[in-house]
Amino acid sequence: MNILKRIRRYYRTLKLAHRSIETLINIPQISDLESCYKEFDSGILHLPESSTLDMGCGTNPRNPFNAKNVYGIDIRKDELKGIKYADLAVEPIPFEDCKFDYITAYDFLEHVPRILYLPERRFPFIELMNEIYRTLKPGGIFFSHTPILPFSPAFRDPTHVNILTDETFSLYFDDKFTWAKMYGFNGSFKVKYQAIKGVHLVSILQKP
Repeated sequence: MNILKRIRRYYRTLKLAHRSIETLINIPQISDLESCYKEFDSGILHLPESSTLDMGCGTNPRNPFNAKNVYGIDIRKDELKGIKYADLAVEPIPFEDCKFDYITAYDFLEHVPRILYLPERRFPFIELMNEIYRTLKPGGIFFSHTPILPFSPAFRDPTHVNILTDETFSLYFDDKFTWAKMYGFNGSFKVKYQAIKGVHLVSILQKP
């Protein structure tokens, strides 16, 4: 590669980095999550019989929107706490259509592969977004809290295989561009809210 080509490649890289940082600057910074919880609280939205699902919940499913019925999914089940087993990288959400008013994902999406080739090509992240859309009720809320580019925690964990940016939801899974349709996404979320908390992107999407 000659010196001119190297300069051009370096320039393109700098432009992409600048664009990424520029978009982050335009996103509000928050110090806690309570304000976004409060706006979509089940009491505020008048949902007295609401249900919530926390993906990758560990031993205790989170319920930030104060839903009445709380469920979780993890690779360890606990029926007493409403936690079902599922490996969401390769398996569907084990609930019926239009079950939940809320679905939450804390530090989880970065562990879901973007693409797998064995035994055939699949797009697990796209499939999971389809499952989230399927199991949310109309008007239901999807809450995501995940480390993003360009912050190092998005990369340093060796189990992080899905690096998101501030444009992932707003370009690929939204109701305006929906670029993920080319990969099989069949939903259309309204991006209600995005903010940066530390190294994390906080996103709230709503099913129409």
